[in-house]
Amino acid sequence: MLNQGFMMSHVLFGVLGILCAVALFMDVLNAGEKNYQRIKILSLAVAVLIVISFLIGGYWYVTYYGAERDIIKAGAWPWAHNFFMEVKEHIFFAMLLLGIYLPIAVYKNTPLTNRKNKNLVLAICAMIILIGIFMEGAGGIISKGVTIGLRG
Repeated sequence: MLNQGFMMSHVLFGVLGILCAVALFMDVLNAGEKNYQRIKILSLAVAVLIVISFLIGGYWYVTYYGAERDIIKAGAWPWAHNFFMEVKEHIFFAMLLLGIYLPIAVYKNTPLTNRKNKNLVLAICAMIILIGIFMEGAGGIISKGVTIGLRG
């Protein structure tokens, strides 16, 4: 039970990171002096939440995923690992790098009322959101692959 709660914290931090990226996207669309402090805080929150999710997920992967992988591959949905986990393992690094770069882009590319600066931050947020949505869906498919594998 403790392991499941630990794994769910990986999902929770990831979802919170995505939600902060959505909030940041909306704030940057309406960037101005009034919300610049919130934009800076949200950019840092996205970075921290994605890094925490990465650390928890990485620990889980190294410690526990080997047994789950064997269950998935022996079950009716081996593609849940063969495609979704393999893609997730590699694409997540792009999301991690974008998340770490996001506050740098926010802090270094001021003012965000400048169209070029605004578009850079919006593009980074959009990529984080899209990759994050894929990650959540892929994680659900992988989890279901374990459940189906356990059913035999």
